[in-house]
Amino acid sequence: MLYAGIAWDAGGFEVAVVDEAGRPAAPRARFGGGRVTDLIGHLRGLGRERLVTVVESTNGILDGRMMAAGLAVYRADARLLPPRPRFGSVPAEVIARAALRTPSALARLERTRGTQTGREPELEAWIASTTSEVAELTAAGHLVSHGGRDRKEVALTFDDGPQPGNTERILDVLDGYDVPATFFCVGMNASAHPGILTRMRERGHGLGNHTWSHPFLPELTRSQLTEQIERTQEAIAEASGGPAPTLFRPPYGSRTPEVLGWLAESGLTTALWDVVPDDWSMPGADAVARVVLEQVAPGSIVLLHDGGGDRSQTVAALPAVIEGLLERGYRFTLVDEMAPRVEQPAPSATSVV
Repeated sequence: MLYAGIAWDAGGFEVAVVDEAGRPAAPRARFGGGRVTDLIGHLRGLGRERLVTVVESTNGILDGRMMAAGLAVYRADARLLPPRPRFGSVPAEVIARAALRTPSALARLERTRGTQTGREPELEAWIASTTSEVAELTAAGHLVSHGGRDRKEVALTFDDGPQPGNTERILDVLDGYDVPATFFCVGMNASAHPGILTRMRERGHGLGNHTWSHPFLPELTRSQLTEQIERTQEAIAEASGGPAPTLFRPPYGSRTPEVLGWLAESGLTTALWDVVPDDWSMPGADAVARVVLEQVAPGSIVLLHDGGGDRSQTVAALPAVIEGLLERGYRFTLVDEMAPRVEQPAPSATSVV
């Protein structure tokens, strides 16, 4: 067997491969954030049947695409690795050797469960612990899960992009219906594909911050969260040619009371959702459209995905979603327009310390 560890940093990804004796089995390889297809091709060239590919738990933007390419992908959690730096992961070779040393401790990821495979109970517990904080922050204008229930408005949102192909097809559909949406972008992807963000801004879509590498937020220290937010703010502003976002969406919805407090102090509004068709799990385009139309109520925020894997079903479902909501008299709006209008500090990524 070969063990490939994938590390990430501001410039992209590094791949290191070791054999069963822990010896380097291929030269280290680096890939920029926009070269995910090349990275996957490199791994496939090593031989899928004998390759264990390992990401660590702050890297949530590669596994869907790698699994779609037929690779066996595993997650190494923080307890298996040395402490991370303030920004980035531990080195790729360290990740590969952790897989070799404790293979039974790794979680093999499943396409229908995603990066959180095996951690769903922990994620649910984190989220459940924040019920009172969500209510308090909503009342204070620091968090939005939905808009006013007295108006037939709905906000379509898309997470984890931009991803070439997927995002452009979604934008084509939105353009065809003249419908706005809000895109919560991953910093790595935003930096790699600025032209797509420029198109979003020019067509009147909203942009939000979705971290740099799509981590589980409760695993981060405050300084690590700061770096994720600030660098993504800068990347989105530079790529789009517009202002930095005022909205932040936590990956997986992961949060604790402490994390929500940090986010509130950042000056950003945390954006959640109330309609979730789990399009990322590939249930079929008809199922995606049906769930959205069944769950939508006045003021709903719909969670969809344009990045992180094969999103062809989302693209295919979108016309039925839009037409169904239009037939019911809904107006499409941006999440920014649903957020409470209260007095709060001007948004500033640098206000997190």
